[in-house]
Amino acid sequence: MTEHQYDVCVRVDALYAEATPTCRLQEAIALTLQHYQVPPRTGVTLLITDDESVRKLNRRFRGVDAPTDVLSFPAVEDLSELEQPGEEGPYLGDMVVAFPYTAAQAREDGHNIADVLVLLAVHGTLHLLGYDHDTPQNQADMWARQEALLRMLGVPASVMPPLYDFPAEDEDNETA
Repeated sequence: MTEHQYDVCVRVDALYAEATPTCRLQEAIALTLQHYQVPPRTGVTLLITDDESVRKLNRRFRGVDAPTDVLSFPAVEDLSELEQPGEEGPYLGDMVVAFPYTAAQAREDGHNIADVLVLLAVHGTLHLLGYDHDTPQNQADMWARQEALLRMLGVPASVMPPLYDFPAEDEDNETA
C-alpha cells in the first residue's frame, strides 16, 4: 500500500485525538483513492470534530438542522478535473465526521468506534468520488463497494448499516 501516493490530511479535534485511529483513516482513504485509480498526489482532508460543528454544516449545506455521522464536500464536479492539477496537485474534497454522534451510534450498535470511523472514511471518500445512496440501485452499488474496501482493510462488514427501504414508486397505483 502506497499511502504517500496521496495527500491525505486527517485533522482531529484534541478532545477526540486519543480515540481516533488517524493512521488507519489515512490508510482507508488512500486505499479507496488507489482502488478507484485517482491520480497520484490528489489531496483529501478529513476533519474529526464535535456534533455542533457538523450540525451547523449540515444545516447550511443540506438544510438539515441536526448532526450526522459524516458529510462530504467534493472540490470538483467532474473527476476529470483532477487531471489538471494546480501547483499543489489535484484536490478531491473535504469530509467532516461528528465524533460524539458516531461514538454514540457505534456503542448503540455494539461496534468498535475505530472500525466505524474507517467505514465513514471510506463512505465519505466514495461520496467525493461521486457515488451516492439516493436510490435502491445506487445504495446497493455503494454498499457493495464499501464492503469490498472494508474487507481489504480488515474491517468486519457488520459495521455497515443495513440497506434501507425506499418507498415503492407506484404505491398509489397498486392493486390488491
